[in-house]
Amino acid sequence: MTARLRLQPEAVGVGMTSQRVRDRLIERLRATGIVDERVLNAIRTVPRHLFVDEAFATRAYEDTALPIGHGQTISQPWVVAKMTEALFDNADGVAPEKVLEIGTGSGYQGAILAALGLEVHTVERIGDLLRQARKRFRALGLTVRSRHDDGRIGWPEAAPFDAIVVTAAAPALVEALTAQLAPGGTLVAPVGGAEQQSLLKLRKDADGHVSRHDLGPVVFVPLLSGMLD
Repeated sequence: MTARLRLQPEAVGVGMTSQRVRDRLIERLRATGIVDERVLNAIRTVPRHLFVDEAFATRAYEDTALPIGHGQTISQPWVVAKMTEALFDNADGVAPEKVLEIGTGSGYQGAILAALGLEVHTVERIGDLLRQARKRFRALGLTVRSRHDDGRIGWPEAAPFDAIVVTAAAPALVEALTAQLAPGGTLVAPVGGAEQQSLLKLRKDADGHVSRHDLGPVVFVPLLSGMLD
């Protein structure tokens, strides 16, 4: 099940934000091994240029990370696609329904998850970024539950979650987050320091045992504690 976006004229895009340019991005993602058509369609549909500063709009459909202020970035489309696809790539074939995102940032990853029809909870420690993301969610008609809080705490009152996606890197997996993962759930998170990070996928079986799979090297901003307005 996918969500229907409310697309205003500015969301349709022209020139370097047109549908033709978006389609070229989708072909690049396919060439790098992204195969889930649900994920590709969500990335094709969600207007990434609305999640970056206007000065970067013409670069929105390049496969690269872009600055969003406060020392943060919007992840490159390949990373968003890879993390999202990993949540759906399960042996039992059951798609998640309720997902927790740690690090709302621009709101783009949360919008992709919501566009896929998931019940999205997202936590952001920087109040200014969260306020901007909420405006974008509303403009697109997406229902996303959001919270201004320390992401390392997660959202225990709403747990457990079928899936958790962490969009900032910690030296090790955060136990408070893995504890909020439901049996049968999947967690995807970058782990490592400034010099080297790996994207890890965790699966928790019905007995609570956790398996890990390394999805490859990545570069993310650090997962920090505390809150900023």
